[in-house]
Amino acid sequence: MTAIAELAARVRHVLVRTSHPGNIGSAARAIRTMGFERLELVAPARFPDREASALAAGADDVLARAGVHAELVDGLAGCNLALGLSARRRGITLPELSPREAAAQVLAAASRGEQVALVFGNERSGLENEELARCHAMVRIPSVDDFSSLNLSQAVQVMAYELRVAMLEETPAAAPPAAEELPADAAQMERFYEHLAQTLDDIEFHKGRAPTTIMLRLRKLFQRAQMDERELRVLHGILADAQRMADLARGKGKPM
Repeated sequence: MTAIAELAARVRHVLVRTSHPGNIGSAARAIRTMGFERLELVAPARFPDREASALAAGADDVLARAGVHAELVDGLAGCNLALGLSARRRGITLPELSPREAAAQVLAAASRGEQVALVFGNERSGLENEELARCHAMVRIPSVDDFSSLNLSQAVQVMAYELRVAMLEETPAAAPPAAEELPADAAQMERFYEHLAQTLDDIEFHKGRAPTTIMLRLRKLFQRAQMDERELRVLHGILADAQRMADLARGKGKPM
């Protein structure tokens, strides 16, 4: 496998809640022409489907290997970096990148041995805030303001092209770091967020207020930090101790 092929193998394109199967096929064709083969589908309306196969135009191998998942976190399993494509600025604040800037970040991460996801939302509504909250940054294609909506497969093609150009222009020489130095993947982060949310409930942090806003802000904070597995273990330990002390305060636990 060539160096470029190794980098491309670390990149996946994730389509979330796709309405039209033809767009899945067109996206498969788009990434295949640029040397990418990994496609992950989250809650597609219809797949497999004859329209998807027809518009793949020969990229049948991409469709055959496409993963189908019920939840975004499953489509991001193993990923260390996730970038969400959005045509609009949302209520959630994330670092905003151009396609070229995003391609440079993807290349740098893949060169370090990380797994990377480009996440695309539903054709009409795009990515929801809860879905963008699972991404480290947002990518906006600089279309004109009065007609900014790209077809899903066109957006996929733009990003795949930028990645292909970046990989052709620069083949990194640095060896990937040890696995323990890589940022925690999406599944590990999701388990941490679940532990964090439960701990905040246990210590009665919210005091009757809705936890949604604070959890979105905390997700943003920890996504930006891109912690590795060792750092996550430390935080899990802190949360576990906080839960233990909360239990002691309520008379449910025993001192250690």
